[in-house]
Amino acid sequence: MVNGQGVCIDLGQCPQGANEIGQWLWNRPLDSPPRASLILAHGAGAPMDSAFMASMAERLAARGIAVVRFEFPYMAARRHGAGRRPPDPQVRLLDCWRETYGLLRERISGPLAIGGKSMGGRMASLLADELEADALVCLGYPFHPAGKMDSPRTAHLAETATPTLIVQGERDAMGNRATVMGYPLSAAICLYWLAAADHDLKPLKASGMTHERHLDAAADAVAGFLQLPGRDR
Repeated sequence: MVNGQGVCIDLGQCPQGANEIGQWLWNRPLDSPPRASLILAHGAGAPMDSAFMASMAERLAARGIAVVRFEFPYMAARRHGAGRRPPDPQVRLLDCWRETYGLLRERISGPLAIGGKSMGGRMASLLADELEADALVCLGYPFHPAGKMDSPRTAHLAETATPTLIVQGERDAMGNRATVMGYPLSAAICLYWLAAADHDLKPLKASGMTHERHLDAAADAVAGFLQLPGRDR
């Protein structure tokens, strides 16, 4: 189907006759082939079709980037009546990422990036070099648990070789600007800061900025970043 923004949206591998979200949810540019593709994983508490995920996918598709979303097992189980549950153990999340990337790599030509919102992006960052992804995109990276600045999740970020863009709010409770600037990060990582924004990229009202403008800026940054040549395969 086509939405009002001229973006093609379709459900991937949805069981015949089903009225639920399928295994994959795609947003593709309508009028031209995509310049690049991005596999985008959700955060810990919201599904792949949350307002944030849908909004970013639509914005990126409108800027020439194909986006495919998927869900980790614990989140997919909610659609079958399992109720709310905590994220799967990290080993299962990583295995899900590996399987998803392998299946989609066979179907996608051209540059292929991986990434996600918060936890989804962090899991992608742990595998980016291993998978030889063309790029990594993190939207609100959880540099440390909320309220636990003494427990950074950054050791691998000091050594990653994958070209990486992290879009981060300046007042993110899981990594504000002052804190993040003190971390030793790889030269492959580019940080794009959004003024007065929180973990969901929402700005303070007093800043004069709006969430919509920040999401547009984030999409512009990601689309510009993903205009890069793919690795030789």
